Amino acid sequence: MLELEHGFRIVDVHARIEPDEQRRARPGLGDPEQLEREMHQAGVVRAVAYPGSREGSYLKANNAVARMSVGRPLVAFARVNGARDAGSGAGSRLRNLRSRRGDDHASPDDVEQYAYDDRFFGFKLHPPKDGIPDEEVLSRLADVGLPVLVHGGESFAPEAVARELLGYEFPVVLAHFGAHPLRVDLMNEAIDLLGSHDDLYLDTSAVRYREPLERAIMEHPDRVLFGSGAPHAHPNVAVMEVLTLDVPEDAMKKVFSNNPVRVVEGLAP
Repeated sequence: MLELEHGFRIVDVHARIEPDEQRRARPGLGDPEQLEREMHQAGVVRAVAYPGSREGSYLKANNAVARMSVGRPLVAFARVNGARDAGSGAGSRLRNLRSRRGDDHASPDDVEQYAYDDRFFGFKLHPPKDGIPDEEVLSRLADVGLPVLVHGGESFAPEAVARELLGYEFPVVLAHFGAHPLRVDLMNEAIDLLGSHDDLYLDTSAVRYREPLERAIMEHPDRVLFGSGAPHAHPNVAVMEVLTLDVPEDAMKKVFSNNPVRVVEGLAP
């Protein structure tokens, strides 16, 4: 794929890589070398990286991602899990009444260790796959105050994000405009939440529609962050989706660099 030419400094708040020993056989799925090459082609100078999903504790995977980030333009986020079910139905509520944190779930001490380890700059939550941390863990996330990248979509809609996470004082970067896979109604719900929650931000990964992207950037120019969603999307494609929007150049600069750097310290020059 040809290298893009543009005059922006671009940083990426959403990319996944895999530890070498656990990487899947098909090339390009979470390969840090390929991600680095694709970032270069797209003019992306730095990216947040986190491990893919797995059973049990994320301790080894998080540490592996931190090691692979050394010497690369990558900023490691620690992935954390929990015992609570992300669903909103009666069955999920009943299960959550009985849920207890296990040895494989992130604890408050884990959060503190990641937060004060200078290899990590934030956290990743994927409630549909990993569950939701309990109140004690979420309170510790608020204490340390690092950004939390949250998968958002049909299985964990914007209203669930507001109910479960936005009462705590830490920056929430809601991936995919809270709408995976491509639910425009959920995108608009997430944009509406920006008006009432100052700690909420939206990342552009896997948002393929111009109208919600332009609406969010024009209405809330300081709250939209560029995310590629690599390796599922090539960074070139993700960058072009923003470059072709009908928004002012200054707004693009905020999305590509100013906003992400303000939220994620490790993305700064």
